[in-house]
Amino acid sequence: MDLVEVVPLRWRDDPIAEVDFPGSKLVIRHGIGSGLSRDRSGGEFVWAIADRGPNLELRTAIDDYGWQAPESCRGEADAKLMPRLELGPYLARLRIHGEQVELDGIVRLTDARGTQIPGCPVPDGDHFQCEPAFDFDGRPIPPDPLGMDTEGIAALSDGGFWVGEEYGPSLVQVAPSGRVVRRLVPKGSAIAHADHVEEALPALAARRHLNRGFEAVAASPSEDRLFLAFQSPLSHPDKTAFERARHVRLWELDRDGRVLAQYLYPFDEPDTFVRDVEKKKLGWKDLKICELTAVGERSLLVLERSTETCKIYRIELADELRVPAAHLDVDTRPTIEELSAMDGPFDLPVLAKQLLFTSDDHPEVSADIEGMTPLSERSLLLVSDNDFGVQDKATRFFRLSFASPLGG
Repeated sequence: MDLVEVVPLRWRDDPIAEVDFPGSKLVIRHGIGSGLSRDRSGGEFVWAIADRGPNLELRTAIDDYGWQAPESCRGEADAKLMPRLELGPYLARLRIHGEQVELDGIVRLTDARGTQIPGCPVPDGDHFQCEPAFDFDGRPIPPDPLGMDTEGIAALSDGGFWVGEEYGPSLVQVAPSGRVVRRLVPKGSAIAHADHVEEALPALAARRHLNRGFEAVAASPSEDRLFLAFQSPLSHPDKTAFERARHVRLWELDRDGRVLAQYLYPFDEPDTFVRDVEKKKLGWKDLKICELTAVGERSLLVLERSTETCKIYRIELADELRVPAAHLDVDTRPTIEELSAMDGPFDLPVLAKQLLFTSDDHPEVSADIEGMTPLSERSLLLVSDNDFGVQDKATRFFRLSFASPLGG
């Protein structure tokens, strides 16, 4: 497909809060680059989603901001500092006006009682763990069953949404007001008895690698089908399988959130992510799916990326490409990830991919692209994730225009 034009769009990355660290001030900005979905009204509005809120790796907080970390948390692997927990998950309505993106409104996620959904980790389960989290004073932030790390969004015609969430991982149905209606989690989940939680997803979903849960969700044009992708291969049965596996699980669900079929999306070879390998050695574990968008009833665009390079592929789902149902069972051996990590032929069905775009050919497109949604049948909106302004990262929007319809 011929790309006609790449246009950077204007956006005011206004500050929303500040944190005075001993060595440097953290200026927090709206972190709306985790996912995009066009409003179903067909107008000029797009919905964006913010993740769990501003968070820093402990080493970043210490080295870049001069944080005086208490000795008790200095040795914590994978830990995060969350200095402003109240700024966590929310939806943002954006207006696309010419070459300008404007913030039209914020919708906070709440439970049925109106309590704001926090971005703190959920309790650990039998098959997964969440990162330890600390507040500004170095105190552990206790897990909360309500906690969410929201990463993907699919806007619906009734004004509601489906949201993909990494912690559980979970698929969350949200009312137009932002109220959580249902939260679908893996069977056996540690949060199964929390309000509005249903054990509706296969248990193996809990084998997601740390911070690599549901990153992408999309609804078909008719809304009869949902599509959900893990960010990376599962750690199933162990971390070694995750680090070497070359295929990601993609699920097709009915409108109620029941898994109907599983497909396998093949990653490109790591050395084809040119902008990344120019800076560091890249492995399979560094590759991710960060967005899905439906351009037909079973036609999807997939945003595949590492850090610097992003690629957009079109895929077509078909019944003959479904993976045998046994591979939705957590006890099936060898697992998909074990098979994917092996040298030699891979004997399961794999989706074919058609490349539409790579940022390696367009240096004007920034790193950290995570959100994508169609603006028309021939154009796409992309957004980068600024991590709420940590390390002075900025949100960037880009409009891609194509010569042919995205749906083929």
